[in-house]
Amino acid sequence: MNNQQQLLHCSGVKKIYGKGESRTEALRGVDFSLQAGEMTAIMGPSGCGKTTLLHCLSGMDKVTSGEIWFRDRPVHSLKENEKDSLRGTSMGFVFQNYNLIPVLTAVENVELPLLSQGVSPGESRKKAVDALGKVGLYERRFHKPAHMSGGQQQRVAIARAIVHNPGIVWADEPTGALDRETTGKVMQLIHHLNREEGTAFVIVTHDPDIAAMTSRIVYMDSGKIIHEKSGSGRGM
Repeated sequence: MNNQQQLLHCSGVKKIYGKGESRTEALRGVDFSLQAGEMTAIMGPSGCGKTTLLHCLSGMDKVTSGEIWFRDRPVHSLKENEKDSLRGTSMGFVFQNYNLIPVLTAVENVELPLLSQGVSPGESRKKAVDALGKVGLYERRFHKPAHMSGGQQQRVAIARAIVHNPGIVWADEPTGALDRETTGKVMQLIHHLNREEGTAFVIVTHDPDIAAMTSRIVYMDSGKIIHEKSGSGRGM
């Protein structure tokens, strides 16, 4: 499943917010690499820089210094429209609070990123339905978020993240709003997509059981990566 080609690499990444007394070093010279098809967890105490690192690696936030390469693209020096294009074609995102549009159905939420990239409505709808099928929600494709459980909404969000076959999905506390049983089901789905589709996942989490499902666990503290260890790579 895993292609050992390097997908992403960063070196010496620093992120500083504010100046003077309000100056905060959120990232302090981070080096990080990710292989294609790899599933990695990032753990650490609140405020240690986990989410900031995710935002910088994905180009959502600009680094203060350092380099970030996604395949052969220098994320650190791309223009904003180039970063938008890179995220739209090669990256997916899953957040704790789903970020679904309430007035849209599941299939409309999932097809939205494709439509924004200029994919035809017919092709967008077909791919969105296929993605919902992969997450087990084909029968609920015309339901709106208010008529779905939290676990179902998160599966819609995962379908939206994978609908364009990205190389990587960034997941920031993807099970933080879910109960234990639903967390297990969502993580089994992510594990399946990683194994069967070869999609790389980087998962920010506080949950050691979730981290243990990945192939590698990266620990952060005070804006730095302090150590790594291997996960089991197995489902819950």
